[in-house]
Amino acid sequence: MLALDAATYTGTVALMEGSRVLSECEVAMRGEKEERLMPAVVGILEAAGARPADLARIACGGGPGSFTSLRIAAAIAKGIAAGRAIPLYTASSLLLMVAGSPAAARPGRYLAVLDALRGDVYAAGYEVRESLDGDAAGHDIIELAPLALVPRERTDALARSLGARCIGPREELAAIPRASGFARVATLLERGSPVDLALWEPDYGRLAEAQVRWEREHGRPLQS
Repeated sequence: MLALDAATYTGTVALMEGSRVLSECEVAMRGEKEERLMPAVVGILEAAGARPADLARIACGGGPGSFTSLRIAAAIAKGIAAGRAIPLYTASSLLLMVAGSPAAARPGRYLAVLDALRGDVYAAGYEVRESLDGDAAGHDIIELAPLALVPRERTDALARSLGARCIGPREELAAIPRASGFARVATLLERGSPVDLALWEPDYGRLAEAQVRWEREHGRPLQS
């Protein structure tokens, strides 16, 4: 399985077999003169001696996060899935931050936090538990608190209410969403269903800054 995530300004790509990560890499998504995520996909396949035809499924982080970066990752994932007629699975990028980080490798409670701009953050609570079914990753990850948009100053209070440690790019436990996190939630994917390629879009969390400015200047919603 090929997996991608680009919820932040660092994009990640991973190639895996079941719950085993074969290889992974990361690339900058912001301030670059050329798009780097697709070349990273090509490179990781070539390094493994694999071709797109060898892929049985693809997975993509579903956000929330950076509007432009999420769109790039989603377009690549949907394009490969459509071109190869293989299923596309998705998972929250906040879940992938917990699942893909060594900082959350041990059982415990974690509040995944990503900057949402304008003084807010995206937050979701997870508990890492010892696996009861002999899963190869050794742990299950259970959702404690669903995704919410909250003021940054309330993050610590929310973490305390859950008995959790904050994890994120600017938090106590430093981490970003990683595509390799899909290996740790492989059984979760198997229990679910692939997305409808014609309908699925990432959860951007909130409107893009450019759209917010346009609507403020014109005094009306921007039609999709």
